[in-house]
Amino acid sequence: MTTEPPKAPPLYPKSHLLAASGIAALLSLALLVFPSSEVEAKRTSAPLELQTPADQLKQAQQDAPATDLGEQEAVQAPFAHIDNEDDQDSNTADAAAPAPVAKADDSDKKAPGHREVTVRKGDTLSKLFEEAGLPATAAQEVMSSDKQAKQFAQLKNGQVLEFEISPEGQLTSLHTKLSNTETIRLVRGAKGFAFNRDVIKPTMREAYAHGVIKNSLSLSGQRAGLSHNQVMDLVNIFNYDVDFAQDIRQGDVFDVMYEQKVLNGKVIGTGNILAARFTNRGKTYTAVRYTSKQGTTNYYTAEGNSMRKAFVRSPVDFARISSRFSVGRFHPILNKIRAHQGVDYAAPRGTPIKATGDGKVELAGRRGGYGNTVIIAHGKTYKTLYGHMQGFAKGIHAGSVVKQGQVIGYIGTTGLSTGPHVHYEFQVNGVHVDPLGQKLPMADPIAKNEKARFMQVAQPLMAQMDQEKSTMVASKK
Repeated sequence: MTTEPPKAPPLYPKSHLLAASGIAALLSLALLVFPSSEVEAKRTSAPLELQTPADQLKQAQQDAPATDLGEQEAVQAPFAHIDNEDDQDSNTADAAAPAPVAKADDSDKKAPGHREVTVRKGDTLSKLFEEAGLPATAAQEVMSSDKQAKQFAQLKNGQVLEFEISPEGQLTSLHTKLSNTETIRLVRGAKGFAFNRDVIKPTMREAYAHGVIKNSLSLSGQRAGLSHNQVMDLVNIFNYDVDFAQDIRQGDVFDVMYEQKVLNGKVIGTGNILAARFTNRGKTYTAVRYTSKQGTTNYYTAEGNSMRKAFVRSPVDFARISSRFSVGRFHPILNKIRAHQGVDYAAPRGTPIKATGDGKVELAGRRGGYGNTVIIAHGKTYKTLYGHMQGFAKGIHAGSVVKQGQVIGYIGTTGLSTGPHVHYEFQVNGVHVDPLGQKLPMADPIAKNEKARFMQVAQPLMAQMDQEKSTMVASKK
């Protein structure tokens, strides 16, 4: 006989179970009649492909899973700007509103036949035409259309060529920007291509720069906002009085008024130095640019004396003096005391050597221990010699006429030389003198009949330079 285990007593009274069953039945009926808001929203929403972009964005926001506050802050951080509690309210309101959907700007669209090709290193015009979808014969047609059209083949890295091509695949227009101010264009007409050049003239305005030399003129000029070419212009203006190879000292000061080229409100370049002041080792030099009635332009001191002299101090820019003029110098190769009748300027091999004055070349060739040498006669009184050159500049030979500052050769080590440098000698009536100590002859000052006109140019420029400097100093206090 099997005995059944005793039944467990019910967990809840029967009356409670009946009540629960009734409540469940009522809830089921309610769900059938009144669906949830989420179900209702999904049921009444239009298919995605029929919704507007705004509806799609709203739907995506509703369907997206909630993120924690940390994730929300991480997304908003790059754009959030909360200064106070009021701003927090406005930011919250903005975040709740649906973001506008960006629309493509039809104005940015190019014409169907428009092509733009950017020049890369090693590109040729034919290759660029092929990239634009044109045959090589089209490039040949362009090049032969006009002599000036050859400028299209003078390509620069990063330059952009713009093509206009007809529906039939024929080139109708080609243009490119050569600079901020110059554009060239070819347009096809009934008689073939016509070349056109558009040049926009920038506005010129005066600008000011001030600098104190801390380590080099080049770096100090750059810090003051001057370009490399402007620094070299400054050197050329003052190199009659200042030897930039040996005279520059820490604490030297320069002030410059110069032309600035402006196009559409932007600075695109610089022009001439109009006035300058250079203080070297406690002595101040001034310079003003002046164009005479005859159209000749030179620099003069603020008093009207010529900055230009018959000779400049050094034949090499920014070189180091490795040996000075001496009557009892020990020769490093010959190992004996021998007069050193010039000044040695050491610089890297290949550095340009310039004529220190106008003259006529007497010798351009080998000369004993000097190696490759150039000798220039400056009239009957003066002569200069340049030795140990690596080679001569093009056109330099006996009988050629040279101008002050013209490159005549390059630094080398030919002859008796221990390293790359130029040996520079200066003779007066056949006698060797120290180039660094010789008083150089002056050029003519401003003509008397132009002195008043010059002062009308010089005085306002110098006054403006003083005013700019005072304003700058005051602003730093």
